Amino acid sequence: MTTSVAVLVGSLRKASFNRKMAHVLIGLAPEDLKFEIVEIGDLPLYNEDFEQETPPAAWIAFRDKVKGFDAVLFVTPEYNRSVPAVLKNALDVGSRPYGKSVWSGKPGAVVSVSPGGIGGFGANHHLRQSLVFLDVPTLQQPEAYIGGVGNLLDESGKLMNGNTEKFLTAFMATFGKWIASNRSRA
Repeated sequence: MTTSVAVLVGSLRKASFNRKMAHVLIGLAPEDLKFEIVEIGDLPLYNEDFEQETPPAAWIAFRDKVKGFDAVLFVTPEYNRSVPAVLKNALDVGSRPYGKSVWSGKPGAVVSVSPGGIGGFGANHHLRQSLVFLDVPTLQQPEAYIGGVGNLLDESGKLMNGNTEKFLTAFMATFGKWIASNRSRA
């Protein structure tokens, strides 16, 4: 049975390390997981007033798209010890209107990616706080903080470090098992 996984990348930069790492993760995942990067950069900022009127078409399309997935993988940089605004906005848009969250019960995992040494620890944990409230059962172990990413990828985005590849392959296998054991909640 194939499991569909939405991938949300918290960086909009054209040469984003996070987008490159998302592609690496997809390539290392078990074959029964099917991934799709769901774009979040064009979502209008969440404003509850728009829910009372006519929600923006981009919100409706995003919510409908995410509803169709079995699980979610978040790949995020760290901005000012937290998640980027674009990723938080996507969480907010998907969690509304109240009682109709697209996130509830979908198994998830978080990978934070940074050129710095602590690998986006703050963003990883801030995102996990939101996911608890949104009822996303999130993979706890292994945790994935990918620091020094500029030294791990070549110009084309190919992973150049065998130890990191081994870790990420194990992470994705564990994520696959996590989805299978939590999928009935979605």
